[in-house]
Amino acid sequence: MGLIAAAVGAVGGTFADQWKDFYTVPNGLPATAAVFPAVPRGTNAGRGSNTRGSDNVITNGSKIVVPPGYGLVLMEDGAITGFASEPGGYEWSSYAQDSQGIFTSGDVVDSLILTSWERFKFGGRPSSQQQAFFVALKELPNNRFGTQSEIYWDDAYLNAQVGAITRGTYTLRIVDPILFVKSWMPAAYLQNGRVFDFTDRDNDAATQLFNEVVGSLAPAFSMYTNDPAKGNRITRIQQDSTGFAQSLSAAVEANHQWRTARGLEIAQVAIVAIEYDANTRELLRTVQRADALSGARGNANLQASVAQGFESAGENAGTGGILGMGFAAGAAGLGGLQQPVAGVAASSPSEPQAPAAAAPAAEDPVVVLTRAKQLLDAGLITQEDYDAAKAKALGL
Repeated sequence: MGLIAAAVGAVGGTFADQWKDFYTVPNGLPATAAVFPAVPRGTNAGRGSNTRGSDNVITNGSKIVVPPGYGLVLMEDGAITGFASEPGGYEWSSYAQDSQGIFTSGDVVDSLILTSWERFKFGGRPSSQQQAFFVALKELPNNRFGTQSEIYWDDAYLNAQVGAITRGTYTLRIVDPILFVKSWMPAAYLQNGRVFDFTDRDNDAATQLFNEVVGSLAPAFSMYTNDPAKGNRITRIQQDSTGFAQSLSAAVEANHQWRTARGLEIAQVAIVAIEYDANTRELLRTVQRADALSGARGNANLQASVAQGFESAGENAGTGGILGMGFAAGAAGLGGLQQPVAGVAASSPSEPQAPAAAAPAAEDPVVVLTRAKQLLDAGLITQEDYDAAKAKALGL
């Protein structure tokens, strides 16, 4: 018993005219439907008929149309007797010698499906019950996750333990429909009129998957932020839906064997929010400030800070305040407003140091005018400020 490929690779309405019974996808399915029974069509746009069939019995010679993005699972008294993932029309046959049990589309998960087929296939003559189910092979959206309290992980970027509340959504993909139906989906859904939906709150199997995802978030965050290929940056995680999906999928596989035991994987993850605890927020601010003051970027920030200081001094104390700020900058070694940069050799502590020059008298007009000229050349004071300082230093 099995399937005969009537028109693999094409789906058309005229197929319904040529078979006793005509089965296809039911109308009004939600986008998140994962597994559901094939339904007979009494009419298909005015074509075909299905007036003589019985429930749970597929008449020999009946046609089943598999649309793109779905796989077809045939069952006989609870045992799997056929599978097809190639879009097109198939004929159900219990006796034809040229019928096959399995049709696959040549994609990357074929080896998984073939292995499960050999494990679960059933041979023999048809008996009391035949059923056909469609399994979604495309990504199934709108699976939500969220934590009610902080989860914690070790973070390489912050070099500390991090805590946060997070929420978002993920998409699921059934990569081995045979394994999923036989090993995970409850038998209550293998009957007419039932739809297995991951987002159904009354679906206990889907609820268990949700709990396993939430329980895997902490190791997934740790795996992502400690991966050098990801740059060890927690701040990138909300923009890298595919990268974090790989980490989360690896975490649920390590903890719960989704792919190998259930034929299921996480495809994409969208993190809506990460709300860090108070300690982590303070640590993030500290690390970000340290980043901002490192290297060439740090020199730019330092110069901007000193310039702002000069501006504030001028507003509060006039030219005298600006000149005082200049004296302080020179005494602190900030005359060039330049931080040490990696690669530039510094003098060794063992090398003799030049004796510090005696500080010039504060009222020495030469020193005052020299500092004022440096500030003028640096654009930190105006010509009017310089002229005023000159007049004051010379007693004019």
